[in-house]
Amino acid sequence: MRFGRRMRLRALVVLLLTTVLLYCWINLVPKPQRLDNRTYEILSKHANTNNGNSKALPDQAARELCDIYGWNVYRRPDNSPRKVYDLFLINTELDWFEIRINELDQHVDYFVVAEAKTTFTGRPKPLALNATWDRFEKFHHKIIYHQVEGRGENEKTPWDHERFQRSSLLNQVFPKLEGKQKPQLGDVILVSDIDEITRPETMALLRTCDYPRRVNLRSRFYYYSFQWLHRGPDWNHPQATYYEGKHTIEPEDLRMGVGGQLLHNWFGAKADIWNAAWHCSSCFSTIQEMQFKIQAFSHTIWDRPEFKDPPQVVRRVRNGLDLFDRPREKYDRVENNQDVPSFLKKNYEKFSYMLNRDPENANFRDYVPPQ
Repeated sequence: MRFGRRMRLRALVVLLLTTVLLYCWINLVPKPQRLDNRTYEILSKHANTNNGNSKALPDQAARELCDIYGWNVYRRPDNSPRKVYDLFLINTELDWFEIRINELDQHVDYFVVAEAKTTFTGRPKPLALNATWDRFEKFHHKIIYHQVEGRGENEKTPWDHERFQRSSLLNQVFPKLEGKQKPQLGDVILVSDIDEITRPETMALLRTCDYPRRVNLRSRFYYYSFQWLHRGPDWNHPQATYYEGKHTIEPEDLRMGVGGQLLHNWFGAKADIWNAAWHCSSCFSTIQEMQFKIQAFSHTIWDRPEFKDPPQVVRRVRNGLDLFDRPREKYDRVENNQDVPSFLKKNYEKFSYMLNRDPENANFRDYVPPQ
C-alpha cells in the first residue's frame, strides 16, 4: 500500500512539473517571428510618400506595423521623438564601419563606438578609428567616440576583458552625455558586433513600437563574404533594449541573455525576430586582418599557426571551408546574392571582397598567389 501511494505521489509530482514546464514553454518562451513582407510594404509605402523619411510613421501606418508583432505604438508622455543609439566595439574593421554608418545613417541618431588599446586577450593594438578619424568627417555629428578606460576588477580570462570593454559602451559613455546626445527613458538601445548590421526596416520597427525589454534580432549568417551562407539557423544577435537610466541592461548581459533580477530575466517579456539583420563573419579585405582577429579572439584555442597560414586561409575562403576545420560548420554558396546592405551593392568595386571570393587571391588585397 505504501509503495502504491509513493508511486501515485511520484506520478502526481511528475505530472505537475510537466504541466508547469509546458505552461512556461507555451506562455513565457518568446515565439519566433520574422521580419516579413508586410513590414517592408508598410515602410516602403511610407518612404514613397514621405520623401524617404522613416523616422516618423503616420499613426495608421505605425499601428499597422506594430500590430504585426503584437506590440503597441510607442508614445512618450510629451510626444517628443524617440532616439536610437547603436552601440558597438571596433578593432580594425574600418570598412565595416563605413558600410554600417552609411547603411543606417537615416535610421540611427547616434553611433556609440568604443575602441580599446588592447584586444580581448590583452595584446596591444592600434586605435584604428582614432587614427583615421578624418575619413568619417561627414558623420562626426552622429558618432559618439570613446576610448575604453582601464580594466575591469578581478579580470581573469579574455571573456572577462571582453565583457568589460563591451559594457563600457554604456557605463563609461552614457553618464557623460549632455544636450541633444543625452538619452531619455525609453530610447532605443541596440548592442551588436560591428559585423552585425541591423536591417533599416528593423530599426524603423524598434523606433516606432513599444517592444519588450529584451529583443533578439537574429541575423542572416554569412561567412567570409555574402557569397557563403552559414548552414543552420539565423545568428542569435544583435540585441535591443531601451534606456532605463541606471536600470538599463548592461550591453554584455543583454547580448548573453543574462543579468538583472533572476525572475524578471526568466519570466519577463521578450521577443525573437528572425531575418532582422545581416551578419558576415570574417569578411575582411586582408589576410592581416584575418590573422589579427584570430589572435584577438576570446577563443584562444583557435590561435594556431595552421589557421593563420596565408595560402590555407585563401584556400578555405575561396572554397567555403571552415577556417578552423570544425566539422559541423558548413557554408552554402549563394550566386549573385541580392540580400546585402544597399550601400554594399552601390559600392561593389570598393568592397568586392565582401561579394566575390572567386579570384585566386580570394580578393584579399595583401595576398599574391604563388606562380
